[in-house]
Amino acid sequence: MALVLHGYIHSVYVRIARLTLAEKACSYELVEVDPFKPDLGPYLELHPFGRVPTLVDGGFVLYETGAITRYLDRRFPSPALQPTALEALARMDQIIGVVDSYAYWPLVRQVFAHRVMRPRLGRPADEAEIAQGLAAAPKVLAALERLAGPDTFLTGPALSLADLHLGAMIAYFVQAPEGAALLRRYPRLAAWWTLLSSRSAFAATDPSARL
Repeated sequence: MALVLHGYIHSVYVRIARLTLAEKACSYELVEVDPFKPDLGPYLELHPFGRVPTLVDGGFVLYETGAITRYLDRRFPSPALQPTALEALARMDQIIGVVDSYAYWPLVRQVFAHRVMRPRLGRPADEAEIAQGLAAAPKVLAALERLAGPDTFLTGPALSLADLHLGAMIAYFVQAPEGAALLRRYPRLAAWWTLLSSRSAFAATDPSARL
C-alpha cells in the first residue's frame, strides 16, 4: 500500500518529511491539511493535536517529524540517512534538537514568515518580529557552525537527517535578504548550504511552486 503524507505544503516540518521521502526515492501521496483552519474534522483522528505532518503506511499512523523521518530511514534502509558511528549519531540528534529548539522560531516564524511569506500573501509584515529573529539568529548559526563537522555534510561524509532538518529551515531563511547575508558570515554553513541546496530533493520539494 502506498505511503500517504498528510501536511501543509508550506510547513517546514512537512518539507523535512518530504525531503526524506525524496532522498529515499519513495513514492507517496501528499494530502493537503491546513493546520491553521479552525475545524480540522477527520484529520484529528490521525493527529489529536492537529499538527502536521502525519504519515500513514498501510494501517500504521505516525506523527511527529522526528519519528516519521527515523521510521522512514528504518523502513527503507537505502540510502541510510543516519550514521552508524555512535558519536556521529549523537551529533545528528543534537543538531536536530538545536534546530527544533532554537532555530525554527527566529529563522522561520520570525524572519521568513514576516519578511517573505506574509508579503506574498498580501499580509503586513511585523518589522519588530523580523528584528527579533535577526537578533537571535547569529547565536543559533554560530552554534551550528561549531557543531558542523569538517566533512561534506553536518555529521560526516554522508547525508543525514540533520542535513535535511536544518536544510528545510535554511531554505526559508535565505529567501529573506537579511537571512542570506547573515548566513554568508558562517563559511562552513554557507559552503554546506551551497552543496545541499543543489540536490534534486530540494527542487522536488520546493513549496514555492504552489504559491
